Amino acid sequence: MGGVESAVGRPVAVVTGAAKGIGYGVARRFEREGHCVSVWDIDLTPLGDTRHFAQQIAVDVTDPDCVERAAERTLSELGRIDVLVNNAGVNGPTLPAWEYPLDAWDRVLAVDLTGVFLCCRAVIPHMRERGAGRIVNVASVVGKEGNALAPAYSAAKAGVIGLTKSLAKDLMDAGVLVNCVAPAMARTALLDEMTDGYISMVTAKIPMGRLCTVQEVADMVAWIAGPECTFCTGAVFDLSGGRATY
Repeated sequence: MGGVESAVGRPVAVVTGAAKGIGYGVARRFEREGHCVSVWDIDLTPLGDTRHFAQQIAVDVTDPDCVERAAERTLSELGRIDVLVNNAGVNGPTLPAWEYPLDAWDRVLAVDLTGVFLCCRAVIPHMRERGAGRIVNVASVVGKEGNALAPAYSAAKAGVIGLTKSLAKDLMDAGVLVNCVAPAMARTALLDEMTDGYISMVTAKIPMGRLCTVQEVADMVAWIAGPECTFCTGAVFDLSGGRATY
């Protein structure tokens, strides 16, 4: 399915980084709930010949022009954007700050923080014009507490939380709600960027003794973007297995 016909009478959700992992789980959840889903990802290869989604666009969230073109295409083909989920992210190497490569720092901040800003910047004018919209940013419990050996990821996710709160205040009277989720580590392809020792260290911080699941994050995102969540904006929703303390 695809094109304007598929969007008639259906809300449209854009999910970044949705070719795999948490983003894919979120996109499938929205699809099951009747949304017309536009997948934005720099690499669509993992989707293969799937026909689950109304639209699939190759998007580099660090490239302002690329993001603007993707927003224009989604609006042209699907008619509107009701929900934006900023999920695209990378972890980067697990090293202390004094050994952290500058190019890796730049890449993590560009994808995990600037990418969120650019996607919001491209979509918000449309939402403001319509007087309605939901934005859900995927942060991390690491953005609250910081993790050893993850200076860039910790800084970027803290930035996502701050950006979420700022946007929510700017859009308070626009009918657009902006919130974020802060999961503990989940079982996704991001684990491939981490050492076994780092994964064990982070898992040990979770009182429930296990990692978060993709489905748990998808369920929370769907509720935040859904009709029952009407009085929350600028909020951080934890999925930390008891790790979060504030």
